[in-house]
Amino acid sequence: MPTSTPVSSTAAFRRLISRPVKLRLFLFKNLPMAYLAGVRMKKLTDHEAQVTVEYGYLTKNPFKSIYFACLSMAAEMASGVLSLMYLYRAHPSVSMLVVHMEAEFTKKAVGTITFTCTDGAAIAAAVHQAQVTGEGQQVQALSIGRDAQGEEVARFRITWSYKARTKKG
Repeated sequence: MPTSTPVSSTAAFRRLISRPVKLRLFLFKNLPMAYLAGVRMKKLTDHEAQVTVEYGYLTKNPFKSIYFACLSMAAEMASGVLSLMYLYRAHPSVSMLVVHMEAEFTKKAVGTITFTCTDGAAIAAAVHQAQVTGEGQQVQALSIGRDAQGEEVARFRITWSYKARTKKG
């Protein structure tokens, strides 16, 4: 019978991802554009992730703010890292995929923008449900981007799909 990811696996993932060198190697290998754009992990718990992106030469647009695609990468990573944490060492393994995204931009994004996603519990439940039932599950995660003054600059709703992998014999 499938089991959920044990707490020790989430703690092991947090220890792994909290090491700056290992995180940068992971980004360089798996998400090279996020690596180049300087997307960084700020905080990761069982329920919340915070990811930052800064205004700079590689992230700018002609309007002297952060290009929306760079904001999208940081927003996606805030919910994606929670997904990865619950998929780390999962048995049976589960695939994940973004199937929909909506965005609202409310203020010019300059300086350092921190995206926060607090949907860890919903993500964990969807991954567990996919493992137990073998059926695909979806979660709409909310990532809110705030500037250094705490003002909201963008809001992303990212729909993740999770599906347990089956062995082909």
